[in-house]
Amino acid sequence: MSVDLPRTLVFSPRANDTSHVLAVAAYRRGLLTEHLTGWRVPDGFTVGGPAHLYAGPLFADAVAADLGVALLEPPDDWLTRLPRWAVRRGIRMLTMAEAWELREPAFLKPPNDKSFSARLYRDGTQLPGADAVDSDTPVLASDPVRFTVEFRLYVLDGEVVAGAQYAIDGDLDIEPLDGHELAERVLGFAEDVLQGAVDTLPSAVVVDVGLIADADGRGGTAPAVIEANAAWASGHYAADPERVLDVVLRAAGPETEVGARDRTFLRSPVRRIDDEL
Repeated sequence: MSVDLPRTLVFSPRANDTSHVLAVAAYRRGLLTEHLTGWRVPDGFTVGGPAHLYAGPLFADAVAADLGVALLEPPDDWLTRLPRWAVRRGIRMLTMAEAWELREPAFLKPPNDKSFSARLYRDGTQLPGADAVDSDTPVLASDPVRFTVEFRLYVLDGEVVAGAQYAIDGDLDIEPLDGHELAERVLGFAEDVLQGAVDTLPSAVVVDVGLIADADGRGGTAPAVIEANAAWASGHYAADPERVLDVVLRAAGPETEVGARDRTFLRSPVRRIDDEL
């Protein structure tokens, strides 16, 4: 008689608040946990049952294939596909070569990794040069706006299952979404967005939304989508760890368990980490 081995949630060597709470939630659920000590899966390393992963993008690229883990992430250009009412600002996809030529302020970020800092740039000359970033690196360029309050929402099968406030006026300010004075407005907006965009996202993902300041600088009232991110690399802030774990397990789990609809959202490793790391 075969015995089903417990699943294992694998973490990178660099622990953070989210890895701590996910490890506790995994233990309560009967999962095993493993913290790798280097940027390679050691020879002979086994996890027993199916593996899942919570880690940053570079580390995930280095170990996911060896663990048999498939990584789900939103498309690079997802924000550019949304209607104007959902984003409330101009957004376009560029290459790094095109971004270097910008001569006006823009909020610039890499869509699904951390190849350069996501922030407001005066112009393209402030970006890292060709010695640090490849010219064909994708870049999301957004019109400058100020988000007065920002929320992280964990989405599973098109529904928000957990969330938290994480910033006010750009500064870290963490509160649970449950009981928040803006919860109804934020969740209603997210439902409207996901109703039209659910097929353009993986079944497990993080979506950040916020309120944009009015032209006079005062706090806005209408929400807008900030961005979408891979759940397996996102901080939970004050979101319910049990529900966050549900999303992470789906977002980074065994390749053999990935459903047909999610296969278009599989991450391709950006690069392998050198042995010296």
